[in-house]
Amino acid sequence: MGEQVKPDGAERSPMSDLGRRLTWRREELGLSRRETAERAGMAPGYLQYLEEQPAPVPGVSALLRLAGALHTTVGDLTGGAVDLPPGTGRASPHPEFTELSEQECRALLATHGVGRVAVPTESGPVVVPVNYSVVEGAVVFRTADGTTPAQAAGCHVAFEVDRIDEAFSQGWSVLVRGHARTVTDPDDVRLLTERAYSLPWVGGERDVWVRIDPLALTGRRITV
Repeated sequence: MGEQVKPDGAERSPMSDLGRRLTWRREELGLSRRETAERAGMAPGYLQYLEEQPAPVPGVSALLRLAGALHTTVGDLTGGAVDLPPGTGRASPHPEFTELSEQECRALLATHGVGRVAVPTESGPVVVPVNYSVVEGAVVFRTADGTTPAQAAGCHVAFEVDRIDEAFSQGWSVLVRGHARTVTDPDDVRLLTERAYSLPWVGGERDVWVRIDPLALTGRRITV
């Protein structure tokens, strides 16, 4: 009897750290389990075993093939580089640097959920991370009165989001510059709450919505 493999839509949640990293990386690349297995030269059932079992024991050869198929490293898949800061890898010998179009910037901006906002304060500019969403072309985030992100309201600010691929020394960044304001209209607040990407990771009462309307949107990409 042939190997029985569940379709991608029936996949269970990965159980191990390796399984979670494998699943996250292939979904980030938009690959199904079968496509990933074909790239790595292995049976889809074996990849299913690696993703779903609580304690899989893959061979070195399988890890190397999966790392190549997923454009990453064995260390990233196994968690060996989890505590290393991003950007410490060696630069590629032949990088290509390009400017992103506004349309590309908007598309990339909508793919993320955490960015950094540069806020002017009395002691100078401060950069802080925030959970954000893109609603009607504007960057919106939820915060609380008295916090640093809340001080962005009424100011011209910069907001940045990026993606670093440590394995290939490539990545991109998008920079938004615009005017920030507090959203107070009840209907607008309701809309933002309904369309929010996620709750703020920091927790607590975060009921102040800040909206950044872009005046300039630029981006850059480094590829190999």
